[in-house]
Amino acid sequence: MTHYRGITIGNLLRETASRLPENEALLCPEAGINEDYGEFLEKCIKVAKGFMAIGVGKGDHVSVWTTNVPEWIYIQFGLGMIGAVLVTVNTNYKSHELEYILNQSDSTTLVLIEEYRDTNFFDITSAVIPELTTSLPGDITSKKLPFLKNVVYIGERKETPGMHRFDEVIILGEKISDDELGKREDSVDFHDVINMQYTSGTTGFPKGVMLTHYNIINNAMMVGDVMGMTEKDRLLIQVPLFHCFGCVMSSLNCVCHGSTMVVMESFDPLKSLQFIEKEKCTAVNGVPTMFIAILNHEDFDKYDTTSLRTGIMAGAPCPVEAMKRVMEDMHCPEVVIAFGQTECSPVMTMTRRNDPIEYRVSTVGTLFDGVEGKVIDPETGEDLPPNTQGEIITRSPCIMKGYYKMPEETEEAIDDNGWLHTGDLGTIDEKGYFKITGRIKDMIIRGGENIYPREIEEFLHTNPKVKDVYVVGIPDEKYGEQILAAIILKDGKRASDNEFREFCKGKIARHKIPKYWEFREEVPMTASGKVQKYKLVESFSKKDAA
Repeated sequence: MTHYRGITIGNLLRETASRLPENEALLCPEAGINEDYGEFLEKCIKVAKGFMAIGVGKGDHVSVWTTNVPEWIYIQFGLGMIGAVLVTVNTNYKSHELEYILNQSDSTTLVLIEEYRDTNFFDITSAVIPELTTSLPGDITSKKLPFLKNVVYIGERKETPGMHRFDEVIILGEKISDDELGKREDSVDFHDVINMQYTSGTTGFPKGVMLTHYNIINNAMMVGDVMGMTEKDRLLIQVPLFHCFGCVMSSLNCVCHGSTMVVMESFDPLKSLQFIEKEKCTAVNGVPTMFIAILNHEDFDKYDTTSLRTGIMAGAPCPVEAMKRVMEDMHCPEVVIAFGQTECSPVMTMTRRNDPIEYRVSTVGTLFDGVEGKVIDPETGEDLPPNTQGEIITRSPCIMKGYYKMPEETEEAIDDNGWLHTGDLGTIDEKGYFKITGRIKDMIIRGGENIYPREIEEFLHTNPKVKDVYVVGIPDEKYGEQILAAIILKDGKRASDNEFREFCKGKIARHKIPKYWEFREEVPMTASGKVQKYKLVESFSKKDAA
């Protein structure tokens, strides 16, 4: 049975830094940062004091809207020390979503960088908070955002009206004594909420998932234990930090185990290969689309990835072919699959490094010690026998405190007995291995037949021309739904609908053969790497109507 640790993020970091002060903690090659745990702790302390100095109190909500810049990680641990709640903001958000998050989360402080891709965060923030131009830093009065007092800017811009600059915040923190910080740290309880993640808004309004020190530290511990992480490991962090995959399964996992964080500002398959080789990374986490992009990069063979040992593929179903190539071609024999969701901090099951290959490619593994999980009939709530499809539910000390200010949604997600209803369909076999067959709402019902997209996707991945594929249900008057397969072909390949129909014939049931085929360069994604299947449906329906 796992021994759950009752420790705060601040105490965890201090413990690791005292044990391994000279071990490398944080490498950000793009920012020229290379810090050992002693230096990393000092940086986090300065950030903690800086945020205290601008009036961030225990329990205050601080929204962070940046890519994987080094400051993100200092803020993660600095806020943890002072008991403030880090609210993660998706880097793909635009003004409407930013305003929604700041408002719904009651954030007192927003931290932002200048821009990312085609989005200028500074301009959007200035538009959402027009009062900035006439405000003094730390004294914002916004009509739309009554809680907001501070905006902190990270970047090169000279004029930042109404905003603190990050380096100025650090200087302000010099007036906070070690004693004052110590008192604040002592007031923090490990059952306090420390992190608020907004679930990817694939449907409806995003909900703020409230996670405690206890939730995420214990989850990060278990994830790293399964990976076999130690102070000798170096994890490439190419997934966004604003997502649990980044800030729990990656950065917090490293600090729990004294490992080195090698952080990329944003995903780029070529940089991933360069960093793995140069920094001799032993582990790499990513969603399947990232691994597929790395494996298919034209310069893949030019880089040495033999330092790799392990990593996690998660966030979406993992195609069998991609898994095999990661193990063989990327020299990552101990790569594991993880399954869960933000509401359970996030992982509930993982494959193990010594699982037979067939289990590692066809299941999402078994439960962690101390985590319960089962499959129930979504209609009746009754437990189902092995190998029978139903809804996966879970119960453990990693389950969220609830959705912020959404009691009804919380009640819907967590039942009276403390079980979190995941909304994921799956089975569990006699040995305790879980398989995910789809989302309850992902299921396609065509002419009364239940069809699970995952099954068709796995089959189409066996076609040598396919790089990636996503299957969705398209509304249909006669059958209720028809199947659409959106296929990304490997570079230089061409194909037709008929060719793929022929490929399916005799290999999968006729009713599972997609009626519609689309060959695309890319598919719509959330910033955390999840495919937005509903957008595929929308774009197809619009085209169809035209």
